[in-house]
Amino acid sequence: MVRVARPPIPLLLCLIALLLAPACTSKPRAADSSGKGVTRTDEQIFLGDTIERNYDPHVIIKRAEAFFDREEFAEAVVELQHFLELHRAHRLAPYAQFRLGEAHLHQARTIDRDPEPVLKAESIFRKLRAEFPKSRYDEEALARIRECHEWLAKTHLFVGKFYFRRGAYLAAAHRYQAILQEYPDMEVAPEAQYQLARTYEAFGAEEWAREQLTILTQRYPNSSTEKDAQKLLTKLGGPLPSVHVADAAAPGATGPEGQRSSSGSLFASVPPSPAAPEDAARPNFARADISGRAPALVATPKFCRLGVWC
Repeated sequence: MVRVARPPIPLLLCLIALLLAPACTSKPRAADSSGKGVTRTDEQIFLGDTIERNYDPHVIIKRAEAFFDREEFAEAVVELQHFLELHRAHRLAPYAQFRLGEAHLHQARTIDRDPEPVLKAESIFRKLRAEFPKSRYDEEALARIRECHEWLAKTHLFVGKFYFRRGAYLAAAHRYQAILQEYPDMEVAPEAQYQLARTYEAFGAEEWAREQLTILTQRYPNSSTEKDAQKLLTKLGGPLPSVHVADAAAPGATGPEGQRSSSGSLFASVPPSPAAPEDAARPNFARADISGRAPALVATPKFCRLGVWC
């Protein structure tokens, strides 16, 4: 019988090591949050950068756009802020500022959640219009500011209705007044005025309720709340003949000496800032200043029922 010579054990170990070497040294393909593999371009952006290239404006923008494509908006915010800190005078700076506002806006969920992302987005779009006037993103930024205002107005209305259901009428009135002072031309403004009248009626200020309903029927004659407003107005004794929209101050506004307005506001307020040119076509009542910071509603916070700051 012919015996086959076995290779020495060290040689076997070397052969096994050579066979396993590619499997041990190869790296797994990176995967994004959606479970798909990262593209070759993404690999170059995220993995192939030197320290010097991390400061390159185009590389930073590409990283931000990659995060946008993957809907990782918090990471996109970090990259865009990094770009603006390093390259504020770059020709892509207006674009970065605009995308930064959009990244915050994309993080807003629903009107019953924290509105902080919307507030940040509004501030960033305002800063874009102030620091880069007449840029190609100016009109889009103005439209985004209006979206933010609509969102915030709906948030105030939602919270006001919640307070009303809980019987916290002062807190509810504050929310409705915030809409009428800061966002009077938003879609929800007529309903806010109607809800404010209901709130006044609920705690016995029927004269104030009649005044708000009278202004509502004159200011928003074709609103969805018109029928309900007319019913409530009839129940309370009809409109007040002395109230006219042209002469009525915004809810919460004070006169030159700080007197309470005729609309029966429960809160002292500061006078609104001058209207911007793009707001000139709006009705002449408590304009929301889009180009500058909206005026504060109250000088100091008031403590209302249910242990909440109204």
